[in-house]
Amino acid sequence: DLEEEQLKTLKKVVKHFENGFPIKDIAQITDVLNLCADKMYEQEAFTEPLCELIKLFGLPFQKRKSSDEANYSVEVSQSITQLGYLMSIQSSQVRIQICKSVVNFFNTDLPGKLLSGYQPTSPNYKIRMAEIGGLAEILVLSLTLVENQLTEKLWVLKALQHLSISGESCEQMVNVQGARRLCLCLNGADPSGQLLFRSSDILWNLLEKVSKEEVVNQLRSLECVHALKGAFVELVCGFRHCDHQLRNDLLVIATLLAESPAVPLIESGFAKILIVLATCTEVKLPNPLVKGFKLTYSYEDFEMKKLLFNIIGILSKDPSSAQLFSENHVIPALLYYVKQNQRSAFPDWSAAQYEELQLHALAVLASVAPVLVDKYLSCQANTLLLVFLEWCISQDPFFGRGNSFHGTGGRGTKLAQMRYSLRVLRSVVALYNDAVNSNLCDQGAISQLLDILKYAADISKEKESIALLEIQADILFILSVLCEDDNDRKELFSCEGIDILVSYLKMDPTRLCSGIGHNCLLLSALDCLWSCVIGCFIAEESFIEKQGVFLLLDLLAVRDNNLCNIILGILVEFSDNPKTVLHMSIWRGKRDRTAANVLVQLWRQEEQDLGVKRDQNGKIVDPKRPVMTSFQRQQKVIPVPACCPSFSVMEISESIRAKIYSLFWKLGFENLPGLSAKDVVTLAIIQHYIDFKVGEVWSEISAEIKEEFRPVTSDERALKLISEVSENTGRMVLGLQNEALERQHNQEIKEEKKIYKEIQATLVQKEMIDKSWQNFLARTSNYEALKVRNLMEQKI
Repeated sequence: DLEEEQLKTLKKVVKHFENGFPIKDIAQITDVLNLCADKMYEQEAFTEPLCELIKLFGLPFQKRKSSDEANYSVEVSQSITQLGYLMSIQSSQVRIQICKSVVNFFNTDLPGKLLSGYQPTSPNYKIRMAEIGGLAEILVLSLTLVENQLTEKLWVLKALQHLSISGESCEQMVNVQGARRLCLCLNGADPSGQLLFRSSDILWNLLEKVSKEEVVNQLRSLECVHALKGAFVELVCGFRHCDHQLRNDLLVIATLLAESPAVPLIESGFAKILIVLATCTEVKLPNPLVKGFKLTYSYEDFEMKKLLFNIIGILSKDPSSAQLFSENHVIPALLYYVKQNQRSAFPDWSAAQYEELQLHALAVLASVAPVLVDKYLSCQANTLLLVFLEWCISQDPFFGRGNSFHGTGGRGTKLAQMRYSLRVLRSVVALYNDAVNSNLCDQGAISQLLDILKYAADISKEKESIALLEIQADILFILSVLCEDDNDRKELFSCEGIDILVSYLKMDPTRLCSGIGHNCLLLSALDCLWSCVIGCFIAEESFIEKQGVFLLLDLLAVRDNNLCNIILGILVEFSDNPKTVLHMSIWRGKRDRTAANVLVQLWRQEEQDLGVKRDQNGKIVDPKRPVMTSFQRQQKVIPVPACCPSFSVMEISESIRAKIYSLFWKLGFENLPGLSAKDVVTLAIIQHYIDFKVGEVWSEISAEIKEEFRPVTSDERALKLISEVSENTGRMVLGLQNEALERQHNQEIKEEKKIYKEIQATLVQKEMIDKSWQNFLARTSNYEALKVRNLMEQKI
């Protein structure tokens, strides 16, 4: 009888609160829920009232005052948490009702009638309380309880789908391995397809709102990859629009997984399926993996094609994918697009779509070709690319759409096609593979690339763009690699290439800071000069005759830190030619600066950057270590093997001082024009730079010896003598510097005396002029004075 009374009372409670629970009573309602749950284990009759109570949780709570939401937040969050724990009840009806109530949290419709004196809580209040109560975490854990119950699982996923719009709820899901649990749901049996749809949608939200690395880390297991693969294969042959959309969503997730090197895409066989799908329409070879697949040329299939190309590009970073690429003819499939855009091989693609696929294929080919060099050569890829580049500069009326990411900057032209074709050539040439480079040169690539370079340079004069500057920089790099260490190729380059290089060296230095790539272009031109000209007498003579040395010195005078090192290196290489030294001697820059003055100023700036100790006049401060940098002074004594260079030796290769010394050794240290006294002071250090570096090395040797053992008397005496010689050299140079400054001081005194005498003479002359003027005034204004003056002149 008592149980019947309880059931009647529960029905009255449900009837009374049919429009929502007051927020102040939520703790008592939670106790009633727990009592009903306990009673359910004894009598099933309590199932219905329990479900009715749970249903009311889906309605907005009601409050008397605005402060009730904050005052009862703890009770409400605990109540919602307890609601989630009721998922452990083995009742399908209860579990489904809990999920329905959670879904209703997101329903903003107000109940038809409110309790007198009450108003509903704010629309997002229960969602926020669910976040605080950790409801998403509980529901993810409950997936294990409904593993074999499809209807219940779908409702749990629907509730999680709603909760996953919140970043905090997504974090709670990830904390309990939610991404892995949801991924395993993808491949479950479900004729409606809701299981796959809801699971993938929640995964998407997790990837968007939580750290991608954390989500991918949960999906990297072989079990998850197999589940993703199974779901994808099932959707590939689907015919519905929603199937195609969902397939592409899974492809994006697979792309994110492919970016992580530890994910077993290849081991699971998923990578092979993706590669076969990407190439099957171009290669047209039967493959059981794609049996039943038909390309419909819809927008979703177009997106799938781009995603598959993108995955191939990502997989190319993994060396183990090379065999898959080779077996499934990836190179031939990508080369299929290396042809004129006169007519699409897929008539159902629009011109803009085909162009986007073409550019994407070229971009991926630049990543794949270095992995499969032999396959690249066997497919005559160099020939195809050179023919394609010839079409790019032809007068064929083709106008690129420029709609895609890869088509940026190519609208109305063929520049995008040219840009990505050159990227492919650059990627394979950068391998320094003799077979690839010889194959290119045998087909006249040097002359053709120079023609393209002139074409791009001419267009760039009218309107510059990032794409044009990149094209020119890539061509210069390719030419640098092809001509390096081959005099015959350098001679071929010099016929037309010298004029082009000279035009780049005339670039206005202010454009280096434009931000669109002029600095990279100039560096590429200097690199090309080093590789394609230096070492070939004919090319060097041609460059010098076209005032190339003058242009290099003009750039050096700008004192750009990014350029100085490479320009000095080029000048050192050129200095073996006597004409170079002559040109350097007669060069004059702005304000009549000389090459010696520019080099001395660069030396001073370098020493300032390196922290070398100098006084205000540039003199040596420490004769024992006159050229030691601040970094070297901070280093402790570290014994190194004989095959390893010491800090002093490494510093020579890392700074520009050794190059400046080499140039002065060619120019000479005497009678250099355009040097001030301060320059002469610095020049004295430069002249003895090698002596100082030798002393530094001996100092390191001495410190290493004393660090490990005590040298014998004769060795100690020799080391001391060497140290004294180095120190005496420093003192001698310091004396020369003092003499130079003293000569300057004496010269300044002489010039000062000379100027003083000139001032004195000027004043005396002025006094004489004034006296003569006074006499003239006296004669013309005083008759008596005039008579006296005339008498004196008559007597004379």
